[in-house]
Amino acid sequence: MAKKVMVLVDTDFNDMEAVYPYYRMIEEGFNVTVAGSKDVAYHGKYGWPMKTDGKIESYNADDFDAVIIPGGWAPDYMRRNPAMVNFVREMNGQGKIIAAICHAGWMLASSGACKGRKVTSFFAIKDDMKNAGAEWVDEEVVVDGNIITSRKPDDLPAFCREIIKALEK
Repeated sequence: MAKKVMVLVDTDFNDMEAVYPYYRMIEEGFNVTVAGSKDVAYHGKYGWPMKTDGKIESYNADDFDAVIIPGGWAPDYMRRNPAMVNFVREMNGQGKIIAAICHAGWMLASSGACKGRKVTSFFAIKDDMKNAGAEWVDEEVVVDGNIITSRKPDDLPAFCREIIKALEK
């Protein structure tokens, strides 16, 4: 049975950080679902549309093997939605894969998933990550248990390789 991956989106997601992993996971044969705060077509910072399959409240963390959180400004909107934060918190509690790139570290901070973990993110939010209890490093990709983090779109190849490797275990 194919592994199930959730991609979270919201207003002004980073186009590359959502679309690239979305298609890479499909290419690998995983079942990919896109969810947001609303059941709409969101637009990325650069205008790329991504239609959600439904609102996050319609999904249960028990049914997924991984969640991918793109950066951009979307994580700032995501963390305002208790259901989105709770989904990530539940995924972490179950030891499932949480992959966060760029500003998506805000969701790790808000859900408590980065506390005591080694992570990376876009450098502008490193203080947020540290204040949430993470050990922040400036590396292309960091894997600490079930948490996979990267800094920016240039890191997407390494980010996706690690997500795929984790899902194939």
